Amino acid sequence: MNAPASAGDKSPQILLGIDPSLRGTGFGFIRTTTPQATALGHGTIKCPADWRKSRCLALIARTLRERIEEFQPSVCVIEGLFYAQNFKTALTMGEARGAALVAAAEAGLEIYEIAPRKVKQAIVGFGAAQKEAVGRMVQRMLGLEDQPEPDAADALALALTHAQTNPRNPLTVLKKV
Repeated sequence: MNAPASAGDKSPQILLGIDPSLRGTGFGFIRTTTPQATALGHGTIKCPADWRKSRCLALIARTLRERIEEFQPSVCVIEGLFYAQNFKTALTMGEARGAALVAAAEAGLEIYEIAPRKVKQAIVGFGAAQKEAVGRMVQRMLGLEDQPEPDAADALALALTHAQTNPRNPLTVLKKV
């Protein structure tokens, strides 16, 4: 496992971004390098609609454990909670987020959360940007041949936002989890 790095540490490190959702948890790994971060891997953990919630949560945790073992990040950046009009949806999102947090915490990663609007502001320049715009900017910023799937793009955007944060002039306030 890589040694933990502080949020202000600008030496190259591997970051994991996670966009949690029960049916489509996005993840993305980047290496912070100068002048441009590089993508190491990304994807979406997909669960069919007919799967029970418990099976989805187990798959999320297991898949993230496997990817963390593969890429050896030192920091995890997860999407912060947001207001949902539907209580049941918010609860389910929280459960998926919990499964992801367990995998990251078990690996000893430093964990930060960033609000979705702050990520969009940092990556696109507009806090209410659409997923398509985030995906295009992530593709451009990482020099990817293809645009990542939307959930994976959001996860990569989380990691990029963390990588861009300057402790003296932060794009967003980092909140440790």
